[in-house]
Amino acid sequence: MELFHLVASALQQPVTMELTRMGVVYAHLIACCVAIGLVLTSDVAMIKQLFQGRDSTEADKEHLHMLKQTVLIALAALWVTGIGILALDYSQKGAMYFLNPKLQAKILVVALLTLNGWVLHSVVMPAMDKAGSLLKLDLNARSLALFSGVVSGVSWFYGAMLGIARPLSWKYSLTEIMVAYPVLICLGFVAMSLLVKWAANRAEAKAPARLNPALASC
Repeated sequence: MELFHLVASALQQPVTMELTRMGVVYAHLIACCVAIGLVLTSDVAMIKQLFQGRDSTEADKEHLHMLKQTVLIALAALWVTGIGILALDYSQKGAMYFLNPKLQAKILVVALLTLNGWVLHSVVMPAMDKAGSLLKLDLNARSLALFSGVVSGVSWFYGAMLGIARPLSWKYSLTEIMVAYPVLICLGFVAMSLLVKWAANRAEAKAPARLNPALASC
């Protein structure tokens, strides 16, 4: 009992609270950096694959699944450390802390990121594993894969930006802070759709030559 009171008293000390928060924020930052690095790596690899016009190899699939598991762990760590930060700040600032539009925007983006992650791992990735590549998906499945991938990329980077954007606190409404989010998603979706359309047209043009090598010399 005395040990409990000693620990509780230590946690109430301002210096202890500051150091604890710093440690939790650091873990939060590491989880975010790991996830963003992996997402960026997988996106670049997919775009490179589209430019090269090749199907996914077994090594690519294995690497993708490893990335998926690591990103899931990073997302879980992001939630745990994020809740820890919220709890620590709430204990110091009270309920008014949750009225900050920038904080609300960050929670909203992470919630959308989590929901989109479920779609990616439960629907999109199994479909891509079955098809063999993005270009072999049917139109609806391909559109869903592109949209979900763009939402993932934009959400990670937007959430990271909100995490360090202290100048936005209490100065702008939730709508003003979030206005660029759907715009970036739309622009990213259009850009990726055009890229995939170009890659699909190139693959179709090369298909007759592969089926009949004599055509390649014409």
